[in-house]
Amino acid sequence: MSLNSNTPLSHGCWPLLWQRPLLTRSISRCGFLCWSHASCCGEAGCGSKIRICPAAGRFALLVMTGVAGIGWQFHTLFGRDAGVALLVFFMAFKPMEMKTRRDAMVVVMLGFFLLLTHYFYSQSIPTGLWLLASTTLLAATLIRLHGGNQPVSTIFRYAGLLLAQAIPFMVIVFLLFPRISGPLWGLPQDAYSGLTGLSDKMSPGSLNNLIQSGAIAFRVQFSGDLPEKSQLYWRGPVLNDYDGQTWRVNASALPRPIQPPTIESQGKTYSYVMTLEPHNQRWLLALDLPVALPSDSAIAPTFETRAKDPLVSRARYAFTSTIDYVANRHENPDQLRRALHLPPEINPRSRELANTWRLKFESPEQISNAALLMFRQEAYFYTLRPPLLGQQVIDDFLFNTRRGFCEHFASAYVFLMRAAGVPARVVTGYQGGEINPVDGYLTVRQSDAHAWAEIWLADKGWIRVDPTAAVAPSRIELGIEAALPAGDPLPALVRIDTDWLRRLRNRWEAGNNAWNQWVLGYNPARQREVLSRLGLHEPDWLNMTAVLASLCGFALLIVTALTLYRRNTLTPAQRAWHRFCRKLNPLGIVRAEWEGPLAFSKRVARERPELARVAAEAAGHFADLHYGTGQPVQLHRLRECTRSLTDLLKLRTTSRRNPV
Repeated sequence: MSLNSNTPLSHGCWPLLWQRPLLTRSISRCGFLCWSHASCCGEAGCGSKIRICPAAGRFALLVMTGVAGIGWQFHTLFGRDAGVALLVFFMAFKPMEMKTRRDAMVVVMLGFFLLLTHYFYSQSIPTGLWLLASTTLLAATLIRLHGGNQPVSTIFRYAGLLLAQAIPFMVIVFLLFPRISGPLWGLPQDAYSGLTGLSDKMSPGSLNNLIQSGAIAFRVQFSGDLPEKSQLYWRGPVLNDYDGQTWRVNASALPRPIQPPTIESQGKTYSYVMTLEPHNQRWLLALDLPVALPSDSAIAPTFETRAKDPLVSRARYAFTSTIDYVANRHENPDQLRRALHLPPEINPRSRELANTWRLKFESPEQISNAALLMFRQEAYFYTLRPPLLGQQVIDDFLFNTRRGFCEHFASAYVFLMRAAGVPARVVTGYQGGEINPVDGYLTVRQSDAHAWAEIWLADKGWIRVDPTAAVAPSRIELGIEAALPAGDPLPALVRIDTDWLRRLRNRWEAGNNAWNQWVLGYNPARQREVLSRLGLHEPDWLNMTAVLASLCGFALLIVTALTLYRRNTLTPAQRAWHRFCRKLNPLGIVRAEWEGPLAFSKRVARERPELARVAAEAAGHFADLHYGTGQPVQLHRLRECTRSLTDLLKLRTTSRRNPV
């Protein structure tokens, strides 16, 4: 039961260590050039000041060395990780040959493509916020390249406005674009190598790696009451084959076209929807035991539910399960033989103990109770830090170390039962979970991974037996954090005991769950549900396309109207300039709509030379404010020009009325 986290290039470590200095230097240089010399980057080139292309031979050598380094690191030039590394590498080299504005635009466009690769590794809310900020920066860089020297705040405000105008179209397309059941493209196999979850084998200590992860394995939403925490056993792979060290899934136990196993419900059933995180395996981890399965799934002869294909993306499944059942009252003889098989000549002391029980007790139930009583009364300890075991694993654990985790107790119990002639097998999965009070979902983490046992009794079928509950009952009733000693390692998210931190964690995880359910999990079923609430019952792709086109056109009209309205709305500088121009109307000097401020001031100087100075000053201030990078003080001076013009006109009127 391993923690599969050996991806060669995870989201947290790219680019490669040897790429980072090159990337940092190159992108920093590119940003400096784009923001410092954009006004001189004409299409014809911008001279020696921005030419940074190295010699052709040296450049080719650097490229070949980098490509060879990526091939050596990943043993291939294809796949997700190698492909992203190549894109990062070429992105870093492109600024080194940048000579014109066109080259700078190519670098920015490569930046947009590079941002998309983040979603190969993470699609969380922080990733989305980071990419939104990065997209704003790239859009601002494009504006800087084409808009000349402007204040940084103005550039970013314009970039934010452009992105805000795209939001209505993004929402409409997201809601109405016809969804398909699978992705539009496939990812190579290395894209799924870092997924975490249960494995198809278990050996002493292997489960500890998974327990120390606080990552969420799945979330469950019950349609009504939920069972007691001690009854929450989420069934994963069943391990039948044992070689003395490792338990493995028996390949012949996989689903096949035979009569399905028989599950007789003896009590209440529970309906729920499970949202499973991707784990690159086929088991669906239903509540033990399921009586109604989702489509495209099947139940194996050993009762685990398996999907048609490995789970490589987050998915929702609806189940109905019962916790009170009789499972395979009449079992297949082949299954019983597998459940009794043990390698010869291993663990002699354990075999001797089991043989003693077989001779002493009359029924399998009594033998099982004897094993549980031994775990309960003798000095056995539940810990994540058990000592290493020797070649005789079970003997060493039962009679020497006596310290272990759930896989140690389940493995030892099943070995004892088989040695005593009782069919038994190991079951792995998860046990327990925690209700998030914010959204009501039951959250099950990787730290809730667990191993237990099953024995088969005549006329009773397979019975769940959890040896860990005999040693540490608090593990089953309260959770793993209550069962382990204070010094044992556990994820910080699991050990939180401060109320405000727990509330903060619950709210954050509820927000992530809503993001997963309604954004990342917006599949065809979700789309039909949303559209039915909006009045589009049973929509097909023709109807959705028509509504999509109509709403996009309507949104375009609204954005256009708002843009024209803002264009027709006068700025303070325009109002002050128009007020100045109106003061000249009584003199017969009327500014034409097409007439610019400088041309108008020259006409005023020709027709009224005594007003030339104030007209030129007012026109200069307005030109700077409206067309350039004017300062706020110039607006004040423009208004002073209007007052000066008013005073000059009053003086002129007074002199006419009172001639000397």
